[in-house]
Order: sequence, then structure tokens, then C-alpha cells
Amino acid sequence: MFEVKRLPDERDAIAPDGSAVRLLLELDRGGLAHFELPPGQISVPVRHRNVDEIWYFVSGHGQMALRSGKVSETVDVAPGICISIPVGTRFQFRAFGADPLAAVGVTMPPWPGDGEAVRADGPWEPSVEPGPGLATEVAEGS
Repeated sequence: MFEVKRLPDERDAIAPDGSAVRLLLELDRGGLAHFELPPGQISVPVRHRNVDEIWYFVSGHGQMALRSGKVSETVDVAPGICISIPVGTRFQFRAFGADPLAAVGVTMPPWPGDGEAVRADGPWEPSVEPGPGLATEVAEGS
């Protein structure tokens, strides 16, 4: 009935944005994962078609750029910072310094798989390759 899981030592996958993913637990209405971007790296900018996320940063320092419609913001991130990423929000993040930037993220509903993340425009040139499942078609409002 209950599950307990320790953060895996090795990544389970590469996210569509290019960050390393360590899967944690999932229920019918949401899932939890750990995302990590290597020091000095910049993610691929993406938006989600159907998934809301909440990220809580647990290590490292960097920035997350977010844009929804005409509203945009760049947030300095470090341990203790929490950010909501509503469906359709374009986001990109980058790691500063010598340590990886890591966050724990909740997806609601659970991650549906390939094609959920769509490549978007972002403020920085990505330095990592996108992971599998990234959609590249541009939908209305992108």
C-alpha cells in the first residue's frame, strides 16, 4: 500500500530538456522525480502540453527562465527555492558554479511519456542535447 524509495545513485533517463532524471514515486494523480543539470550547463527550453509541475531546488545555484503569454521572469535558484510551472509555460534553466543544479519535481498528472514536452524558445543557447521524446512541432500559442 505504501512505497518507500531512496534517491537512486544513477540516473534513470535523460529528460527532454537534457537534464538527468532519477525517478522517485508515482500515484494516480502525480509523480515525483529528481532533475539534475551538470555544472555550467544550460537546458533545452521546453513547454508541457498537459502536465503541471512544481520544482523544489535542493542543491547548486543557477537560474530558471519562465514565460507564459506576455509574462516572463528569470528566477535565481538555489536550495530552498520552489517554483510552479503551469501547463504551457516555457521554461529553461542553467547551472552556475562548480556544482550540479538539482531539483525535486512533482508532475500532475504523472508524466505521460514521449511528446509531452515540446521544444520552445528560450533566452539562452542550450549546451546539452535533448533527451528522447522531445516534440518539435510548433502548436498554436508556442
